[in-house]
Amino acid sequence: MKISRRNVIKASIAIGAAASFPSLLRAQASTVGEPVKWSHGVPQAFDPYTTTDVDIGDYAFGVYDMLFGLDSKLVPQPQMIGDWSASDDKRTYTFQLRDGLSWHDHTPVTAADCVASIRRWFQTPGGSLVKQRAQDVSKKDDKTFIITLKKPLGLLIDQLAQVSTYPLFIMREKDANRPPSEAVTAHVGSGPFKFNEELFVPGANITFDKFEEYVPRSEPSDGLAGGKVARVSRVIWSDFPDQQTAISALQAGEIDFLGAPPADLYPVIESDPNLVLEDLYKSGYNYFLRMNCLQKPFNNIKARQAMLHLINQEAFLRVINPSPQYSRPVKSLFGTGTAYTN
Repeated sequence: MKISRRNVIKASIAIGAAASFPSLLRAQASTVGEPVKWSHGVPQAFDPYTTTDVDIGDYAFGVYDMLFGLDSKLVPQPQMIGDWSASDDKRTYTFQLRDGLSWHDHTPVTAADCVASIRRWFQTPGGSLVKQRAQDVSKKDDKTFIITLKKPLGLLIDQLAQVSTYPLFIMREKDANRPPSEAVTAHVGSGPFKFNEELFVPGANITFDKFEEYVPRSEPSDGLAGGKVARVSRVIWSDFPDQQTAISALQAGEIDFLGAPPADLYPVIESDPNLVLEDLYKSGYNYFLRMNCLQKPFNNIKARQAMLHLINQEAFLRVINPSPQYSRPVKSLFGTGTAYTN
């Protein structure tokens, strides 16, 4: 059975930051047949704590797993965790790993791996808030670990699930024992895809194979939460630095998936009957003008408010994106179409 390019593309071509492994996991494609080929940057390094590079983040979301995942409403849901509880004083949190978790080297995921990963995460900006409140992170048994706080932190679970900067990816203990300044060089995670070392061509392409031993959660996929069901057996990232070349490769059937194509090429994609352009990133990007509120005249709130009347948002949007259906003015600091929109 051959994968339908149209079906893969329809589920995968995204505008903005939706182009990531979680998007591909939703692709309604056969688990047999040809590999899915994706135009994607090839990272020079692969440790998600050495940089905030988006390409490394996409790699990490496929190869590694997280304790909690954010659903489509940005509410954290258990991912690697099977059960968890908090003490009455909200200072002691006990977490138990769910059954069936294993590393790509076929060894089981243990609480010791989680403890080491959390301690490494503490040394990054992403884990700094929890580190300030944490008194201890300890292993209780092979599947259970405990986070003890100096004082309650109502955002603890949200922090364990956050994906904005340096998410908490769980690594093997021996990898997580390295400081963040010392990059992890192994490609062994416990996520739904495993890195194919033999087919790796540095600077050109990366091949990922479905990890057959991965046990997804039983809940339906919802954002980054729920069951991460890999519906394709192999994914190949090929680096196309030039976007026009990437579009040409897409049209020729050399690749199946292109994330975040340039706005001026939307008409080319939409006019091709074999391609589908789909907006998966509903909240989009917010462009904003940031004034120095310490310097005159913008230390005066009236001057800052006056800027609202001097800037034509629609005119700027026409320059950024010539397709009006994909842009709109934003009047809230919290954006549009998110749980925080006001």
